[in-house]
Amino acid sequence: MRAVLCKEWGGPEKLVVEEVPSPQIRPGTVKIAVHAAGINFLDTLIIAGQYQVKPPLPFTPGAEAAGIVTEVGAGVEGVKVGDRVMAMTENGGYAEEAVVATDKVFPIPDKMDFVEAAGFPITYGTSHVALVYRARLKSGEWLLVLGAAGGVGLTAVEVGKAVGAKVIAAAGGDKLKVPQQHGADYLIDYSREDLRERVKAITGGRGANVIYDPVGGDAFDASLRSVAWEGRVIIIGFASGRIPQIPANIALVKNIDIIGFYWGSYQIHKPEVPRESFKELFRWFEEGKLQPHVSERRELNDVKQGLELLKQRRATGKVVLTMR
Repeated sequence: MRAVLCKEWGGPEKLVVEEVPSPQIRPGTVKIAVHAAGINFLDTLIIAGQYQVKPPLPFTPGAEAAGIVTEVGAGVEGVKVGDRVMAMTENGGYAEEAVVATDKVFPIPDKMDFVEAAGFPITYGTSHVALVYRARLKSGEWLLVLGAAGGVGLTAVEVGKAVGAKVIAAAGGDKLKVPQQHGADYLIDYSREDLRERVKAITGGRGANVIYDPVGGDAFDASLRSVAWEGRVIIIGFASGRIPQIPANIALVKNIDIIGFYWGSYQIHKPEVPRESFKELFRWFEEGKLQPHVSERRELNDVKQGLELLKQRRATGKVVLTMR
């Protein structure tokens, strides 16, 4: 089978596509004929050796995939050959076949295709658990989403709307058209507008109850001064490249919660949380409240270009690799 290999740490240009042996089935796992795999910003960090988890070289990147089950291992229940599934692969998604533990495999809703499914687990899972479970977002509250046209940002807009929040989407330039199409109530172009002043004007001076930040850098600094009293700031990542420092006096004066969030850790410490999260997300999808946005599709051989789109922040929504 064909697979993407990371043989040395670096950028997308270091990756190669080679023929490798088919992965071997193990007890408690299923083998999937992968039709599509989601590309995530975390993949750019993993191949550079800059992520929380550093796999041994060589390895196949790709943390999520979708396809058809072709084989089941000993002890597997609830999954059978022929099932359409999406999977959280940790690594190994950028290949024509993947072997995945059954607790990380979920059935694809009937109305969802493989490309949509391949980009669904991480971005929607992140936003749902972050906003509903960790940030305790409530109907009627103000939600400010930074990087609102990106992979996780756009799903945060949709999750916020599904909860009943009033969503302010912040992004740069023409990208704002995308969160607007996905339900954002207000838009802020932080490439030319003052984020703090606009949030103040939109919320009648109250500020945002919850701030969702996958960007960091200057956007975080401005948003921290836009949070309401007893607000919550949930830190998702640092796509801008700069990890901001948090002035403790602002947290004190405004009685705010600064919440760190790493979705992957729930697979280890509280796997029941993402499982319950997916039940609600799938229901929302069936009800038409979620509309996965895939802006770019690339074939497996074009993996370098797909990753560069994310690294340079030129894509909106998801970038997905297709294998079949």
